[in-house]
Amino acid sequence: MSSKTERYTKLIKEKAQRLGFLSCGISKADYLEKEAPYLEDWLKKGYQGKLSYMENHFDKRLDPRLLVDGAKSIISLSYNYYTDKQQRDPEAPKISKYAYGIDYHFVIKDKLKELLSFIQENIGEVGGRAFVDSAPVLDKAWAEKSGLGWVGKHSLLLSKNQGSFFFLAELIVDLELKYDHHIATDHCGTCTRCIDACPTEALQGNKIVDASRCISYLTIELKDEIPDEFSGKMENWMFGCDICQDVCPWNRFSVSHQEPKFSPHSKLLEMNKKEWEEITQETFNEIFRKSAVKRAKYTGLKRNISFLNLNKE
Repeated sequence: MSSKTERYTKLIKEKAQRLGFLSCGISKADYLEKEAPYLEDWLKKGYQGKLSYMENHFDKRLDPRLLVDGAKSIISLSYNYYTDKQQRDPEAPKISKYAYGIDYHFVIKDKLKELLSFIQENIGEVGGRAFVDSAPVLDKAWAEKSGLGWVGKHSLLLSKNQGSFFFLAELIVDLELKYDHHIATDHCGTCTRCIDACPTEALQGNKIVDASRCISYLTIELKDEIPDEFSGKMENWMFGCDICQDVCPWNRFSVSHQEPKFSPHSKLLEMNKKEWEEITQETFNEIFRKSAVKRAKYTGLKRNISFLNLNKE
């Protein structure tokens, strides 16, 4: 490996840190041979539910060189979103921590663009693309390969130092860099707290999630009515779910983020159960103007809240 390659790698990682990323690891852009049969089996079992887009671009999900011409490196990054702030009313329907503030897609995409511009300005004509849940990229597989952590039994990436309350993103570039080592050790051991705590039995073991049973899928992705079989099992979640992360012992190491854009609208934490049940389109627009909650739309959030109320009748 040339000293130039090492210098470029150091430059990129230092800039990523200055941009506020929690960690940065780099792996060689190659075919994900180990992941191929798992993805195929997951789709065959229908665990994607009605996420039909997961069935598209099978080859691109496994080979980043089909996404970026001449791709040589995957720069994997994590960005903290943990907060100890909580909704004031313990009986209010709950929102996942990740959706408290401005939609992370916008926040992180801007930082990725800045990192790519920095690379082009300081290294030269480097081609690349930024990804934040926006294309067929198996982000957890690449993050694991680049040494950011290991995939836990809840199928999320875990770090011994940071837990799992972080977003993952990638820059795929046509630049050769110094590659990090995959963390071979799975530090979950015999712990099954996440599997045991999941009220809808979405966690199938062996790091597999049946997305069609996941509360996050049911409250965000599913556009039809929530199936009756989940009545009484939603644990009062109206958008997303943090149960499997909240019970994970590694998340005792999570520290609150320092990203002002992830701070929640004051009303979000203050609203009580009755106010959520009577939320208007106007209030929804005010609180969630740039939030990921807009993915569910006002009608979707109202549907979720109604379903929670039906559970209690």
